[in-house]
Amino acid sequence: ANRRASVPDCIQLTPGQADEFKWLPPTCGYRLVSEGKDLPLWHHLVCGDRTAVHHERISQSGRMLSEKNVAEDDWEDYLIFRAG
Repeated sequence: ANRRASVPDCIQLTPGQADEFKWLPPTCGYRLVSEGKDLPLWHHLVCGDRTAVHHERISQSGRMLSEKNVAEDDWEDYLIFRAG
């Protein structure tokens, strides 16, 4: 998917940046691969099914809110901080 077409300031991740991936969640596929770890069985690159993540009920689909729908002064009320 070309996310930058929809979100021009979307961060482009490349293998050359792998040492910078520590800010990503520990479950992020990019981070897992950069750390030499296996992707989960539900990952589409493993199982070949892009809907598997939704069937496993671990998708973030429907749980996210665009910053366009929240007043800038209220952004911090919607942030989720994770260690790792």
